[in-house]
Amino acid sequence: MLQEFKTFIMKGNVLDLAVGVIIGAAFGKIVNSAVNDLIMPLIGLVMGKVDFSNLFISLKGGEYATVAAAKAAGVPTLNYGIFLNTTLDFLIMALVIFMIVKAANKARKAEEPAPAPAPRECPFCKSAVHDDATRCPHCTSQLEATA
Repeated sequence: MLQEFKTFIMKGNVLDLAVGVIIGAAFGKIVNSAVNDLIMPLIGLVMGKVDFSNLFISLKGGEYATVAAAKAAGVPTLNYGIFLNTTLDFLIMALVIFMIVKAANKARKAEEPAPAPAPRECPFCKSAVHDDATRCPHCTSQLEATA
């Protein structure tokens, strides 16, 4: 059983998946930082110095300066600012993945070999005949040799 597990783990697809997950997690952190540290502060500045991470609605009423202050008071909150940040994270990640897949598909199409030439045709019965054949396998007619 241990040998079978080792064989499974060492297959190329499993290793590729593991590398993809690790790179995806690291890339997710980069996107998260870009959204939280670069994009949202700029959007907040344009919208009048709004801090999206502290946009929330207190479900018990009362005024709290930050989400942390509301949570410290034990008040349930709807954190729509954090939700906006997370949604933007997802959209940026989805856009980047879309562009990567599109580029990979384009590269894959460029690598596809040209289609094979059409098979030779018997001049008598019009059936497909192998290039090396001297007789048609369908009507047994004598065929001319190909160059």
